[in-house]
Amino acid sequence: MLGAIAGDIIGSPFEPWPIKTVDFPLFGEQSCFTDDTVMTVAIAEALLAKEPFDFVSSLKAWYRRHPHVGYGKTFARWAAHPTDRDPYNSWGNGSAMRVSPVVWAFDNLDEVVRIAGASAAITHDHPDGIAGAKAVAACAFLARTGATKDQIRNCAVSYYGSRMDRTLAQIRPGYSFDVSCVGSVPEAIIAFLESESFEGALRNAVSLGGDSDTQACITGTIAEGYYGGVPDLIRVEALRRLDSGLRTVVLTARARWSGTSRSLPA
Repeated sequence: MLGAIAGDIIGSPFEPWPIKTVDFPLFGEQSCFTDDTVMTVAIAEALLAKEPFDFVSSLKAWYRRHPHVGYGKTFARWAAHPTDRDPYNSWGNGSAMRVSPVVWAFDNLDEVVRIAGASAAITHDHPDGIAGAKAVAACAFLARTGATKDQIRNCAVSYYGSRMDRTLAQIRPGYSFDVSCVGSVPEAIIAFLESESFEGALRNAVSLGGDSDTQACITGTIAEGYYGGVPDLIRVEALRRLDSGLRTVVLTARARWSGTSRSLPA
């Protein structure tokens, strides 16, 4: 979960000014959390309760606390509406950027995929939106439970087929901003697959020159589990950039889910 948040913060300065290199400062004055982090925390807070998880109320409540951190227009209209609880058929990558808490809250792949789909469908009920959340959650769960990169790639192929048959060198030159799950999730997974460290994975994602904060968020979701956590420097810097409310939920979730074995929240 913190891997996703770190990716969001590190990628945030490069969404308006995309780059095509892995050589950039990890943190600067403009490195800040965005809607990716806020919605990740909202999903985490909902999961800290018992089923049925009220994802809708949590997303809307956290939107009200942080209404100006870069939401898409359609989501913002939905989140600001006091009574609208219906999904709006989105195929965007918002479903994938916020799914990381599901990966850590459950210890069963089928459960992770099921809840990931449910967390997406409250807004992103288009098949592509649901698939994006499931793909990221499944790959990240495999990563945190000892799967090889070949196994993780095969999982991604089951969702995205031949879109996984590319390298960063092939993708990067002509790639640009794309908020669709189909056009951003496979690329974020490939950024992880070609990495050799957690930091390297985030650098790969940002270097695509696309939706940098969200793609680094997605890449960080998978890389955190595979590389055994978030490096200390990045962890400290990411937590420092959260406000107390966000930080409290992150630390509570980490404490609750660290080293536990369960199929449903206690």
